[in-house]
Amino acid sequence: MKLIKTITTVSAALIMGASVFAIDAKTVMQNVHDRTKPNFTKAAVLMDLIDKDGTTERRQVGEYGRCKDNISDAVMIFFTPASVKDTRFLQKENKGRDDDKWIYLPALRTTRRVASSEGDKSFVGTDFTYDDMENREVEKDTHEMVKEEQKSGYDCYVVKSTPVDKNDQYLYRISWVDKKTWIPIYIEMYDKKGKLEKTNEIKTIQQKTGTNNATYDIPTESYMKNVQTGHSTNLKIVSIEVDKPLAEGYFTPNFLNTGRL
Repeated sequence: MKLIKTITTVSAALIMGASVFAIDAKTVMQNVHDRTKPNFTKAAVLMDLIDKDGTTERRQVGEYGRCKDNISDAVMIFFTPASVKDTRFLQKENKGRDDDKWIYLPALRTTRRVASSEGDKSFVGTDFTYDDMENREVEKDTHEMVKEEQKSGYDCYVVKSTPVDKNDQYLYRISWVDKKTWIPIYIEMYDKKGKLEKTNEIKTIQQKTGTNNATYDIPTESYMKNVQTGHSTNLKIVSIEVDKPLAEGYFTPNFLNTGRL
């Protein structure tokens, strides 16, 4: 009887363990990647670079976005301060390989392609790297469901993502994914020694209705902090137009060169 009871207990535990999560980790991250995005966005963004002592440099940035067949392109234009004025950046998503990126540096009066090997470099002095800016392909990582929990008022899946490429800048990432919007509202990034390096928190999600009357969940404020240096970067959308068509010419390296269509 004792043996039968033990087998029954173990079997029940296995059944319960298999049904703890209603969805697997890879599907969660695929839903993150595939969530519905506007066809076009045009936004005014405030970018604050915050030193450990609280000293802040504010930048004004324009951002254009386009999503077609779930492939996203983005352009950023820096307006102030003078140290970064007229810097322009273009990122074009690719399926199955690294995104293409270009940056125009006014001091050099030239546009250059950002090499894949520069992915771990700081993006224009912020706490975001070039790779942090990407719409990361699900297949670049293996994904493990850690738990489900409430965080900052959101009901979340918690997923650990470990890069397949051992040369990735991080050892792994842990994402708290909101079950309703499929937006990672909090991400922890761990360095090669397994120590927490950075956190990225989505402070605000707003519903925006486009010109075609479709409604989207859009992160409108994010806060990236390097916990090892104490430096942080806050991005806040102060105004945004959704689904108002933008010219193809914005999403080309030639636009970076001139700033004009």
